[in-house]
Amino acid sequence: MDKDQVREVIAKRVALELKDGDVVNLGIGLPTMVPNYLKSDVHVILQSENGLLGMGPKPEEGKENPELTDAGGGYITAIDGACSFDSATSFGIIRGGHVDVTILGALQVDEKGNLANWIIPGKKAPGMGGAMDLLVGAKKVILAMEHTAKGNHKILKECTLPLTAAGEVDMIITEMGVMNITPAGIELVELNSEFTLDDIKAATGCELLVSKNLKPMAQ
Repeated sequence: MDKDQVREVIAKRVALELKDGDVVNLGIGLPTMVPNYLKSDVHVILQSENGLLGMGPKPEEGKENPELTDAGGGYITAIDGACSFDSATSFGIIRGGHVDVTILGALQVDEKGNLANWIIPGKKAPGMGGAMDLLVGAKKVILAMEHTAKGNHKILKECTLPLTAAGEVDMIITEMGVMNITPAGIELVELNSEFTLDDIKAATGCELLVSKNLKPMAQ
C-alpha cells in the first residue's frame, strides 16, 4: 500500500468506532480524515480545543473564514447550531469528561497504554497543545497511526520519548490491524488480510497478544 492507501485504511476503520451523537475531538493530521468515512446514519459532534463545538468540514477554496480555524490552524466551517467559546470553557468540557472519544496520532505508544506524541528531544516542537488534557479527560482514546515510521517500531514495550500521558490509551488502529490495550498487554483483535500474523508481530516492538476471537479488519 502507498501512503495514501495506508491513511485511508486507518481512517475508515477508526470511523467505525464512532457512534451517533458522540462528541469527538480530532488530533491534527490523519485523525482529521475520519469524518469523511462516517456511515450515513452516524452523526457526531466535533469539538476543537481552541473553542468550538460543532466543527464542520473544510471550506471550499476561496471561501475560508480567517476567524474559523481548528486547533492546528487549518480552516474549518461551523455547522448550524455550533457554539464558540474561550479556551478555558473548551478545556472545561474536556477535563469535565464531556468528550466521548478523542482520536490522536502517535510518535510512540507502549504496552502499558503510555503515549508519546508531542516532542522528539532536540527538535523544535509547537508545544503539547491539548493532547495531555484530552488523554486524561476523554472517555475513550483511540490512536490512528501508521504501524511503523520508516521501518522503525512505534509500538513498543516501553516508550523512549517524553510521555504525553501515562496509561490512558484504549485502542490502537493501524494499517495492519486493530489492537486493544489490556492489563496483560497489547491484544490484536483484528488483522488486515493484506498482512500475515508474522508480519504484524515483526513490525511491533513488544510482545503482541493475539485474541482467541481474532477477526479480519473491518472496513
